[in-house]
Amino acid sequence: MKRREFIAATTAAYVGSVVGTGIASTNAFDVEEATVASLQSAMQTGEITARALVSTYIDRIASGDKATNSIIEMNPDALAIAATLDAERKAGKVRGPLHGIPVVLKDNIDTADKMKTTAGSLALLDAPTPKRDAFLVEQLRRAGAVVLAKTNLSEWANFRSTASTSGWSGRGGQTRNPYILDRNPCGSSSGTGAAIAANFSAIGIGTETDGSIVCPSSICGIVGLKPTVGLISRSGVIPISASQDTAGPMTRTVADAAAMLSAMTAVDASDPATAKNSTMARTDYETFLKPDGLKGAVIGVARDYWGKRAEVDAITDAALDAMKKAGATLVDVKFAEFGKFDDAEFEVLQFEFKDGLAKYLAGRGSQYKNLDDLIKFNNDNAAREMPYFKQEIFEKSAKKGLLTSKEYLDARALCIKLTREIGIDAAMNKDKLDAIVAPSNAPTWMTDLVNGDCGSNYISSSSMAAISGYPSITVPAGFLHELPIGISFFGRAYSEPVLIRVAYAFEQMTKARRKPKFLATAA
Repeated sequence: MKRREFIAATTAAYVGSVVGTGIASTNAFDVEEATVASLQSAMQTGEITARALVSTYIDRIASGDKATNSIIEMNPDALAIAATLDAERKAGKVRGPLHGIPVVLKDNIDTADKMKTTAGSLALLDAPTPKRDAFLVEQLRRAGAVVLAKTNLSEWANFRSTASTSGWSGRGGQTRNPYILDRNPCGSSSGTGAAIAANFSAIGIGTETDGSIVCPSSICGIVGLKPTVGLISRSGVIPISASQDTAGPMTRTVADAAAMLSAMTAVDASDPATAKNSTMARTDYETFLKPDGLKGAVIGVARDYWGKRAEVDAITDAALDAMKKAGATLVDVKFAEFGKFDDAEFEVLQFEFKDGLAKYLAGRGSQYKNLDDLIKFNNDNAAREMPYFKQEIFEKSAKKGLLTSKEYLDARALCIKLTREIGIDAAMNKDKLDAIVAPSNAPTWMTDLVNGDCGSNYISSSSMAAISGYPSITVPAGFLHELPIGISFFGRAYSEPVLIRVAYAFEQMTKARRKPKFLATAA
């Protein structure tokens, strides 16, 4: 049986348990499309407890995730943690908006509990448990969130092979898109995107180097917020790039993303990139949720991303019309030297990956100390780790030198020039823009483990914000053949308040998100 036929057969088998009858739940409370605010209200009035809420999501995952394969590991302590939080609430202590709210974490984020942290790789299955939670997890727990599960991902955050398939890992297998199950969820935060879209958790966390929050969010029909690099600490997150990596909220609404961001921003001595948070970070991003947030806004339209697929252009143009009706002024933007940063970015990422991963492995106490060790592990375990694609990026990165090398420094300087100085900053200054808008994606492609990711008319607008280290947010904008299309807003460093304001206003006037149908294949 060919690989495509195998995928079609297995998804057809799985989908029977989900389509038509709905996903099973032993609890009466309906969590589908529930928001942080609605769940908090239900717990406050006694309609549901945190423990019952966690139990409901556990039931949904048990009955529905065979179709999507988004969850890589459940937290065995989630119910007990929720019960403790219920006791706190009963005693009059409510930690904040996330008290008792279940969250799923991408499996490259450290947790010092009974779950593993592996980046989807079998090499880290037997590694020592992290000595402490990632700083962002500490922040979430302090805010009262319940870590429900870890999610699958593109192995090593999609930085192992040039021919990889998004959403596949040696540990977790292939995650599927909940809208059409033989379609790809994008990556590398594939499991989080699919799980949140499928209502397997209230909220989720992904990570991004370039596109790994915004792509699976847009392709799975949810909101994804990639913050300014450093706004959320990266300590305890398996790294690719010190200059581009960040974690960020993946949610069904902009309001939920804002609530999560408020809980996670802080100065962390273990991550120097967070130093500016003492003056730049906020703990009240919810105050920027303005239904009229587009009124008077000046939005740059990044026309470089138009013209690749007419149907996507039509959906995005309709979104622009909605913005104008809401009182926004639109200004066409063209970036100088657009697209000429790709090679420099890849050079930077390889250097930083080699350096950062070795440091992470040393701190973790893994028997594997560097990329060379991991390359050998993959070769020794090729049947399990490399049945479909190899490790070309590992091999290229392992040959790179120190971060003091001229090649690295020149590449990083070029990246900054092209994406900041003559890129986003220049465009924002020229027309006094509040934000820049672009289509997030084209309809997702059919998953193909043999040929890898190969979408036709591929669209991605993530790189300018990713390489510059500036923030971006994607919001559902429409559908094409039952597949979600998103729209992205990005802007200057630390402009999250502005992006939240305009994204929320757009979301509230368009209401473009809708629940997935778990279709086996396109009609």
